[in-house]
Amino acid sequence: MLRIIINGYSGSMGKVLTKCVNEDSELQLICGASRDDLDVPFKTYHKMSDVKESADVIIDFSHHSTIDDTLFYATKTKTPLVIATTGFNDDELGKIKEASSIIPIFHSSNMSLGVNVLVKLVKEAAKALNGFDIEIIEKHHNKKLDAPSGTAVMIANGVKEVLSDSECIYGRHGRSDKRSSNEIGIHAVRGGTIVGEHTTIFAGHDEVVEIKHSAQSKDIFAKGAIAAAKFLAKQEAGYYNMNNMLD
Repeated sequence: MLRIIINGYSGSMGKVLTKCVNEDSELQLICGASRDDLDVPFKTYHKMSDVKESADVIIDFSHHSTIDDTLFYATKTKTPLVIATTGFNDDELGKIKEASSIIPIFHSSNMSLGVNVLVKLVKEAAKALNGFDIEIIEKHHNKKLDAPSGTAVMIANGVKEVLSDSECIYGRHGRSDKRSSNEIGIHAVRGGTIVGEHTTIFAGHDEVVEIKHSAQSKDIFAKGAIAAAKFLAKQEAGYYNMNNMLD
């Protein structure tokens, strides 16, 4: 039985994760942390540093601003940490990498197995489709806070691994010059209850290739995070992502 702490249990993804953890016979939900209070049948705290229980893995679906507190608890208790939160700046990412020398950390901007396969396909297409213009369009519900999505950035970073001189352009409002050949255009759409759609467009001369992923429910992200937790519980200290789990 793998003992789990959920950081961000009261958020939209935290609620879905709680349901999926409780449905998994291999997992036990020990407690949760969140800024907001919910009436739930498990022990809760307002922040991770207040947690008194121990667990085998922490799954974090909170907010990037809480990362210092989360890392403090995780490193102090030597608890493996799955980070599914997005919106980190370079300083916060540096702290995550630093903490991974002490504990195993699994970090992905998108916990969907399908999205991570999409990134692999995008990288292969970027290698093969020389000279094609690349545009990324992401669509999410009207309550999503960060834009562009962490997944769109993850896709763009995958392209940049292959095409190192690429430059990300976030929308084109106010631009009067033509598109340069090394641009990766990234565009965010927010509306309704769209769970998540990511389309990468490769536009060449007289032909267009699109690689697309559509999320039908948030369960896919929770189940991906659970798979990551089961993987991480067996690892030594280090920085892991979906590539490590899928390979």
